[in-house]
Amino acid sequence: MNYKEILETVYQKIAPIQNIGELATYIPELATIDADKFGVHISTVANTNFGLGNFQEKFSIQSIAKVLSLCLAYKHLGESIWDRLGVEPSGNSFNSLIQLETDNGIPRNPFINAGAIVIADILISSLVNPKEDLLNFIKSLSKNKKIDYSAKIAASEKSVGYRNVALCNFIKSYGNIYNDPEVVLDFYFDLCSLELTCEQLSELFFFLANNGKTRQGEQILTKSQSKRINALMQTCGFYDESGEFAFKVGLAGKSGVGGGIIAIHPNQYAIAVWSPKLNKKGNSYRGMRFLEEFTTLSEQSIF
Repeated sequence: MNYKEILETVYQKIAPIQNIGELATYIPELATIDADKFGVHISTVANTNFGLGNFQEKFSIQSIAKVLSLCLAYKHLGESIWDRLGVEPSGNSFNSLIQLETDNGIPRNPFINAGAIVIADILISSLVNPKEDLLNFIKSLSKNKKIDYSAKIAASEKSVGYRNVALCNFIKSYGNIYNDPEVVLDFYFDLCSLELTCEQLSELFFFLANNGKTRQGEQILTKSQSKRINALMQTCGFYDESGEFAFKVGLAGKSGVGGGIIAIHPNQYAIAVWSPKLNKKGNSYRGMRFLEEFTTLSEQSIF
C-alpha cells in the first residue's frame, strides 16, 4: 500500500474545498487559532511515516487526551474501572447532564466529559502524583520529553468550565466521585490542555494500532485491552456523531474540539489529522472529510 501517494492525493483534494464550520470559540484560547491550518501524519506498522501540511505544528488535542488517561487507568486497575463507567454510546452531546440522573451518576462511556472526569478521579485515587505520572506515561509513549500541559489553555478552559463543574458535582452527589471536585477538575482541565503535533500524535497512538505494543516493543496494554480501547473509540469517539464516523470512515477514532482527530486501523496504522474548524457536532469538518476520502481511496477500513 503506497500510503504516501494516497495521502498526497487526498490532501490535494480536500485542502482547496470550502472550509466549513466554526472554531471552538467558547474556549477563549481556541478562538485565536488560524482556522486555515491543515495537517496530517501517518505512522504505520510497516514503518512508513509521512506527513503533509501543518503536521509539525502543535495544537490543543483536547478530548483526544481522554484516550490516554483511560489507557493509564486501564493499565493500572484493569477491569475494575468499568464498575464506575459504562461502555455504551451516549447519543447526546459530550457535556450533557441528562443521562447522569437516569443512570445514577454512572457516565455512559469514558469519552464524554462526565466519563473522563470519573477517570480523572480514579487516577487521583490510584496514583501518588497523577498529573506527573500521566505526563510521564505520555512522554514514554511518544519518546518526546518536551510534551507538557498548557497553563494558558487550562486557565482558559477553567474560566468558562461551568458545565464541567456542574457535571463533577452532580456525579459527586451520586457517590461516583471520591475526591474533592476542585482537585478532580483541576486535573481534568490540565489533561485537556495538552498540545501535540500530528506527527507526535500518530506516533503516540501507534501502540493501539500494534496490539498494545510500542514500536520499541514495550507492551503498554494487553492485546485484549487494546482491542477494547479501539472498540470504544469506534463506538464512542465522536460523541453523537460516532455512528456517522463509523459509517463513512470505518476506523476507530477520537476527536477533540481543537480540531484534531486520531484514527486507528488495528495492525495497520495510526493517522492524525488537524483542521480547527468544527462541524455542528464539534468534530473537525475537513478532518472528517479527509479520513472518509482516505479510507475510500485506500480501500482499507475495519469493516
